[in-house]
Amino acid sequence: YMHCEMTCAALEAGKHVQCEARMAMNATEAHTMLKASQAHPHLVAQIVPSPLTFRVDTMIQELMADGYIGDLISLKARGTVAGFSNPDGPLHWRHQKSLSGMNIQNMGIWYEASMRWVGPASRVYALTRVCVGQRRDANTGQMGTADVPDYVEIVADLENGGAATYEFSAVSGLAPGPSAWIFGTAGTLHYDHSSQTLYGGKAGDTELKAIEIPADKAGAWRVEAEFVGAIRGEEEIRLTDFTTGTKYMEFTEAVTRSAESGQAISLPLTDIHT
Repeated sequence: YMHCEMTCAALEAGKHVQCEARMAMNATEAHTMLKASQAHPHLVAQIVPSPLTFRVDTMIQELMADGYIGDLISLKARGTVAGFSNPDGPLHWRHQKSLSGMNIQNMGIWYEASMRWVGPASRVYALTRVCVGQRRDANTGQMGTADVPDYVEIVADLENGGAATYEFSAVSGLAPGPSAWIFGTAGTLHYDHSSQTLYGGKAGDTELKAIEIPADKAGAWRVEAEFVGAIRGEEEIRLTDFTTGTKYMEFTEAVTRSAESGQAISLPLTDIHT
């Protein structure tokens, strides 16, 4: 909830900014931060990126560019956390919109990662549920409201013509861990996050097989190095610039708007003013 205020103040003071993700409380704050960074183009502005898929990102991008899957049909991403609904669990700031804004669980980091492969969404329809609405604050001992959803399902159109479904849940019982699937007319890619393994198969195959990722294509964490390199003028921020951060915050807000209204929401949002 302090990201926007502190980022804008730092930029105004002539300081480079590396901001922890998620970028902001909502799309309006994200646009305010983007506008502030554009007003100071000599300063580096970076959002700490989603690291969930670093190892496989380059390989997926190259396989898709080379036609491995053919034409994209759909993406399916599941950011689920195994566990049952627990009314005795403590109240965390991530359960409270007043502190975490419209961000829901790991929705933003999975959407950011998926944009690297299939691009942004153009329309979103979402359904959410809060399964445990009251939790005890461990600091005060008092019960407090938990109003960030425990469960969300999203169906989306992609700008490139494909479709996408996303599921994020903290009440998934004994479900398997996070994963992503990319389906095309000629092939399938599957990323299992728990094992950090990429699988693939082509039309005519009978099963998926693990895809070896050469060392020079296996991405890794170098967020601080990229930030320092950009300040020194040695490289540009790729993961993640404020423009990309603003896109995932628009998606985040679109999910909330859709869940509250029961309507599909088009992207990019056209009513954001800063």
